[in-house]
Amino acid sequence: MGEAMDHRRDPVKDRHLITKGEWYHYKRRVPTSVHAVVGGDTHVRKSLKTKDLAIAREKRNELEAADDKLWQALALGRNADSARKAYDAAVSVALALRLPYREAAQVADLPLPDVLTRLAAVPVNAPTRPIADAALGLVKVPDVSVSDAFDIYFDEIAPAELRGKSAQQRADWRKVKLRARNNFIAVVGEVPVSTITREQALKFYDFWRRRIAPNDAEIAEGALVTHSPASGNRDIGNMRVMFSAYHRHIGDMDRFNPFSGLGFDENDERTRPPFPTDWIVKTILAKGALDSLNAPARRIFLTLVETGARPSEICNLRPGQIQLKHEVPHLIIRPHRDRDDPREVKTSSAERKVPLVGVSLAAMRASPEGFPDYVEKGTTLSNTLMKHFRVHKLLPTPEHKIYSIRHSFEDRMKDAGIDEELRKLLMGHAIDRPTYGVGGSLKWRQENLQKIALPFDRAIV
Repeated sequence: MGEAMDHRRDPVKDRHLITKGEWYHYKRRVPTSVHAVVGGDTHVRKSLKTKDLAIAREKRNELEAADDKLWQALALGRNADSARKAYDAAVSVALALRLPYREAAQVADLPLPDVLTRLAAVPVNAPTRPIADAALGLVKVPDVSVSDAFDIYFDEIAPAELRGKSAQQRADWRKVKLRARNNFIAVVGEVPVSTITREQALKFYDFWRRRIAPNDAEIAEGALVTHSPASGNRDIGNMRVMFSAYHRHIGDMDRFNPFSGLGFDENDERTRPPFPTDWIVKTILAKGALDSLNAPARRIFLTLVETGARPSEICNLRPGQIQLKHEVPHLIIRPHRDRDDPREVKTSSAERKVPLVGVSLAAMRASPEGFPDYVEKGTTLSNTLMKHFRVHKLLPTPEHKIYSIRHSFEDRMKDAGIDEELRKLLMGHAIDRPTYGVGGSLKWRQENLQKIALPFDRAIV
């Protein structure tokens, strides 16, 4: 048959396949746009070492994909108009050759078989500079500032992570990353991200240490504890994540992360104290205590009392999550997967069904469509509630916050002897064992929650 294709085969399904005798070969024209770079013959040829058409097609698909990736990378390198694009192209070519990109100094330190593999990837009969650059690490890593690295992280690395977040969640996510970036630059400077040293990371750590745990000498000079360990850990953690993600993105998989292992112990942090049950009944649910709150804010808070939900979970309820006509009225707390209205919940364990009892049932019956005034406005809700609670002296101590009602809900369940796994399920906490079944019927959950339902005056709703 020579190089002729069997006319009985499909020219599309059997593209780039030829036969020599009974054996299949892969033959494909090199695009004109990269032929000058690749050099040599105008076609690539490779024996597939099979007489079976189905196997030949599978092997052809692998070679076709590899060539597509290589040629795209070579075209990118040919058109590179900046150090960053040239470096990105070299990384892409290396990956297309199935070689992790390493700078020349790193290549020199590789075991001899690995060096020989890289040398073998460079054709000997062509203008091979782009392939040699990629295989032998001849393109220097460009200087990319911390700010530019964050931009690359935001624009090229993180979008898949953000896909399920709402616009407000994406804005909040970005805000905390930018705070870390801005604080680091204020302390260390706008340095190239790949040159950040352990010493500079420790300088940033010490910036936070002085605000979280000043030493005796610093206290004597007037230093005060102004932040929690969580604040410092958030900034250092965001720098650590960006550093690793950026270097993985550019193919530098083995670079030491200078922020590795740095952080502050949060075990001694005081949790928000719960509201005492008597305080909830006699002070917060007292006649007139919440009258001057706007109705949606008041009903959101009252829904928290007997559900233990997070305020953001109630703010962002959609009508389909409010099941008031069910035999057991309940809320379905879950992410929104609508393409035009996405929203994540905190963790996968936060997805749950919570029966409505007591004052929470009354509040939701008064707002059966949810709370459109507060959708994606959790901060506004928090500020509104806290202002009201402070002005009307509804907080037992300055340490109490609105979130304290969630801690009260958990304590009340413990005091009532409610099963630990049910408590975790209703709170949206992870259960540390394989999950079987659905966690008990809604009726059973309702019966347990009715044990802790607090008395209230219906006029409060």
